[in-house]
Amino acid sequence: MSDRDLSQKPPDSEFSKRLVLVVVFFVLFLVGIIVMLLNIQIINVRKYQGKAERQYIRLVTEKSQRGVILDRHGRMLAETVETISFYADPQIVRNTPLFNEKGKPVTDRRSGKQKTFDNSGEVARLFSEHLGKGRPYYLKKLRKEKRLAVLGRKVSAVKALPLMQKKIPGVWFDREQQRYYLNVAAQVIGVTDSRNSGISGLELQYDRYLRGRDGSRVFQRSATGKRYPAPDALQLDPIKGHTLRLTIDADIQSIVEDELAATVGRVQASAATGIVMDVRTGEILAMANNPSFDLNRRVTWTPEKSRNRSVTDSFEPGSTFKILMAATATEVLGRKAEDRVFAHNGVLPLFGLRIRDHESYGEITFREAIMHSSNVIAAKTAMETGREKFHSYTRNFGFGSKTGIGLLGESPGRVRPLKNWDKTTLPWMGYGYQVMVTPLQILQAYATIANDGVRMKPYLVKSIIDTEGRTILEHRPKAVMKVVSPETARYLGKEYFKAVVDSGTARNAAIPGMSVAGKTGTARRASGGSYANAVYVSSFVGYFPVESPRYALIVLVEEPRTVYYASTVAAPVFSSIASRMLSCSEELQKNLAFRSPEQAVIDSTTTVVVPDLKGMKADDARRLLKWIGLDMKSSGAADGIVGSQHIKPGSKTAQSGIVRVKLVSAVGKRTIL
Repeated sequence: MSDRDLSQKPPDSEFSKRLVLVVVFFVLFLVGIIVMLLNIQIINVRKYQGKAERQYIRLVTEKSQRGVILDRHGRMLAETVETISFYADPQIVRNTPLFNEKGKPVTDRRSGKQKTFDNSGEVARLFSEHLGKGRPYYLKKLRKEKRLAVLGRKVSAVKALPLMQKKIPGVWFDREQQRYYLNVAAQVIGVTDSRNSGISGLELQYDRYLRGRDGSRVFQRSATGKRYPAPDALQLDPIKGHTLRLTIDADIQSIVEDELAATVGRVQASAATGIVMDVRTGEILAMANNPSFDLNRRVTWTPEKSRNRSVTDSFEPGSTFKILMAATATEVLGRKAEDRVFAHNGVLPLFGLRIRDHESYGEITFREAIMHSSNVIAAKTAMETGREKFHSYTRNFGFGSKTGIGLLGESPGRVRPLKNWDKTTLPWMGYGYQVMVTPLQILQAYATIANDGVRMKPYLVKSIIDTEGRTILEHRPKAVMKVVSPETARYLGKEYFKAVVDSGTARNAAIPGMSVAGKTGTARRASGGSYANAVYVSSFVGYFPVESPRYALIVLVEEPRTVYYASTVAAPVFSSIASRMLSCSEELQKNLAFRSPEQAVIDSTTTVVVPDLKGMKADDARRLLKWIGLDMKSSGAADGIVGSQHIKPGSKTAQSGIVRVKLVSAVGKRTIL
C-alpha cells in the first residue's frame, strides 16, 4: 500500500467521533420522545384528557324540574313550565346559503362558491307575526355585527311551536324552565332567580327539597361530527323536585289580600297585614301583606315588598295586649266581670307622667273597662298583679320568643328581662306599651284563649311529598303549653271580648249570623325617635264562633292617614274578610255548621210560596223546589219541560211538601201539548 492510499483513509478516531455524535443524537431523540410521553400520559394526563374529551366527548346537563307548591286543597300555587328562547347569528342570517328547487346548492359560475342571500327581512317578518313585536325591532337585532342576537326569551311552548317547526339557517332555540305562580301569598312563597333557584320566602327556605337533582348526558362525536351517547359512560336522569303542600287556602288568601289592598287605598296607609289561623291546630289559612309584588314579574320584586311583615316586623300592640291583663286579673286577682273599678275620670298621674283614657270614666264594671278599652284600669290591674306574675304570663303567652312557625326572618319581638324593668314598665305594659310583638304573636295569644287556654305551635307547611308520592316530612298540630285554664279562657271570651264586639269599641267587627270575640288596638308609634309626632298602628284581632271557637284573624293597618281609630279602620276589615270567608269556603261552612242569615230565614219558615214552574226544564224545576224545601213528582215526557203544576203559582204550601207537575215534550221552540 502506497503512502498516498494511507493518507486518503480517515483515521479511526475521527470515525469514532462521528459515530458517537449519531448515537448521542438518537439517544437524545428517544429520551425526548419518552419525556413527552411521560408528560402526556403521567404528568399532565388530566390536561390532555380534558382536551381530548372536549374534542370527542361532551357533557350535557339536563335541568331538573322544580317541585310544585300546593295549597291545602291541592291547588297549584307555584309550578315550573317549559319556555322557549330564540337566538340568531346575524351574519349567517344575512348570508344564508342558496339552494335550488331540488335542494342542491346554487353556485357562482366564476368563483365556484355557493351563492347566499340576505334572509333577515323574512326572519323579522316571521318573528313579528308570531311573537308580536314589530318587524323593525327584529331587523335592528339582525343587522348588528354581533354573532349573537336574542330574538325572544321565555316564550310559551304553544306560542313558540310554529317557529320551532321552521328550519331557519342561523336561528336556533333553547328550552328553558320558568316558574309560574298563582300570584297569591307573594311574601310567603317567594320567588326564584334566572337559574330557577329560590331567593326568598319558601322558595329559598325549602330550595333543597324543591330544586330536585339535575341529570347528565355524556355524548361522543364521530369522525363526521355526529353526536351519539357514550356507550360506557354513566347517564343520569334528572329527578324532579319534591312537592310542598301548605296549610294556606288560596281562596281565603285572595280574600285577605283583596281586603287589605282596598283598606290601604281607602285610609291612605303605608302597609297592612292579615293572618287567619285555625285555633285548634295552629294551621295558617292565610298570611297576607300589603304592599305586595307580582310573582310572575320579577321586576316588581324589591326587598321592601318581599318582607313578610307578619313575622319580621314588631310593634307596640296597644290595647290588643290587654288580653294579658284580663287573663292575669281573672287567674291571679280573681276579678269578675261585675266587679266595680275606679277609672280616675280618664287620667291617672303616675311617676310624673299621665296615663289617659279617650273618655272620662269614673266608677265602672271591669267588663265595661275592657269593653271601652280603659288604659287607666289596665295599668292599675297590671300593677296589682305584680312584676313576676305579669312577666311570667307574658312569656307563657309566647311574647319575647319566636312562635316556631319556622319562616325566614321571624322576629322574637322584645320583652325586657325582669331585672331591666323600671318603675314605668309594668303599668305601661298593662295597656300594650314598652313591649314589642309581631302580628303572629298577638294572633297566637288570642288563638290560645280561643283554644281553651292551650297555646298551639303555628305552622304553614303541611307536608313535603317526593316524586313517588311518599310523605318525607309532615307537620302535625302540636300543643306548646297550657297558658290559662279552660274555665278562664271561656270566661274571657264570653264575658269580656264578646262584649267588646257586641257593645264596645269593636261593633264594626261583627259578622252576620256569627258570634265574635276580639279586641281593637290603636297604638301610637314613635316617629323620628319621639312620640311628639307619632303615627298610628290600628289593629283588630278576634275569633269565632265564641261558643265553640275555630278560627282567629288579625288585621293590622300601619300609619293610616285619613282616620286612625281601630274601630273604624281595622274592625270593619275583619268583618268583611270573615264574612267573605264564610260565604266562599265549604270547609269553613262544614266545620262551623254555618248558615247565612238568608238561609236561616228560609230554614225557619214553615210555609213557602210555590214558584211558577211552567216552561222550565225538569231538572231546573226540581233544583228550584229543593232550594226552598219542596220536592217534585212528575209525570208525562221523561225529558220534557213543565207544562202544568197542581199547586197554583204564588200560593203557599207547607215546607217539605210535594209539587206535582206534568212534563211535556218540546221540539225546537214549539211545545207539543
